[in-house]
Amino acid sequence: MNYQTATISQQGGRNYNEDYCGTIVLDNQLTCWVVADGLGGHGGGDVASKLAVETMLNTLNEQPSFAIDTVTLLFNEAQAALIEAQKTALRLENMQTTAVVLLTYDNQALWGHVGDTRLYYFHKGCIQRQTSDHSVPQLLAKAGEIKITDIRFHEDRNRLLRSIGSEGLVRPYIEKTTTPLYSGDAFLLCTDGFWEYVFENEMEDDLAKVTTAEEWLFAMEQRLLARAPERNDNYTATAIKVLS
Repeated sequence: MNYQTATISQQGGRNYNEDYCGTIVLDNQLTCWVVADGLGGHGGGDVASKLAVETMLNTLNEQPSFAIDTVTLLFNEAQAALIEAQKTALRLENMQTTAVVLLTYDNQALWGHVGDTRLYYFHKGCIQRQTSDHSVPQLLAKAGEIKITDIRFHEDRNRLLRSIGSEGLVRPYIEKTTTPLYSGDAFLLCTDGFWEYVFENEMEDDLAKVTTAEEWLFAMEQRLLARAPERNDNYTATAIKVLS
């Protein structure tokens, strides 16, 4: 399979950007996309997100493989890198980040995530799968105490239950089986600063109206810019269209 990719990463209304993203395509067509969001208020969020993404991509480059264990390895190596880096400076001692990883080979996909940076998988123009946030509001939604649509605006939306760089095991959620890909499928990997202002039905509507990943991402960003407040969060998104 071939892939068309477009990416944006903006600081929004903040003083600097704590998001980071990256992609690697290896000779055997093994491809990996990563999007991360350094946690604000913990110190060194920008360092954490960049270090996590670069560690994951470097690890895959050194140990190329398409397997569930590979995705686990990427998160474990990122965790180890952050824990080690936390010891180098006082301002970094609590640095943490979310991350979502998409790995593809041939016509198959695997993914995993930690935190509230999301992955959406689109098949025949509709969202077939999306990651479930490691957050307090997501937990409340699963318990039936709030509606899933209430997560975006919940007062505790920024309270995360898992992150890379926190003490103990990283505990990512990783898909247990591969997902077959078809021409016309699409993925969206994005931080909360993006999905907070772009609703799922709008993602589908915009996908149906465009022909390229760049056009799709541009259309969604226009919705964000029209809706976000002046001091909105950093936002990062990678749009991927599966070609024949």
